[in-house]
Amino acid sequence: MQLLAFIIFSSSLCADEPYDALLDSMTDKNFVTVERLKQDELQEFCSQPRTASVDEARAAELRAAALSDVPIPSGENYLGDWQLGEKVASNGRGLQYSDDPEQENGGNCYACHQLDPSEVAYGNLGPSLSGYGARGQSIVMLQYTWTKLWNTHAYNICSHMPRFGAAGILTEQQLRDVMAFLFDPNSPVNRSQP
Repeated sequence: MQLLAFIIFSSSLCADEPYDALLDSMTDKNFVTVERLKQDELQEFCSQPRTASVDEARAAELRAAALSDVPIPSGENYLGDWQLGEKVASNGRGLQYSDDPEQENGGNCYACHQLDPSEVAYGNLGPSLSGYGARGQSIVMLQYTWTKLWNTHAYNICSHMPRFGAAGILTEQQLRDVMAFLFDPNSPVNRSQP
């Protein structure tokens, strides 16, 4: 949810209104600080106007840096508990001023993706992930998916998908559980619709 709010906020910026001026007009609330709205190098690069020419060399540098920062999960164990992963994918709480900072964040995956084919409420900003496990569990597929969840910018430099691991939105265990939700044949993601 905070990503969607940031996208709307970012897209509403006018060329005549400096980003820093907008930040100055905001205030901290509870545990959420304005500090998290300050852009890092990657966000600055991806916030250029559509009319700006793309620095392909810089894009390649940023993509390579994102890829090099993706850790291999502890014990090279990519998969957790799909039932816990289903809860993470369905949970949209976290990182908002009204949320309890003592509770784990959710992934809010349904805001952008279809996962369980029987689910009727899902977003379509991202592709359907229904049947994701049919891709198999080769090490290449596991590493690709882990990297995509950890920091999608390693593959798509200006993706709108959150950097779940790199930004500390989800824990390593939560990411393993989401991985299991995507891959486990018993997960609703991989069961045929009734």
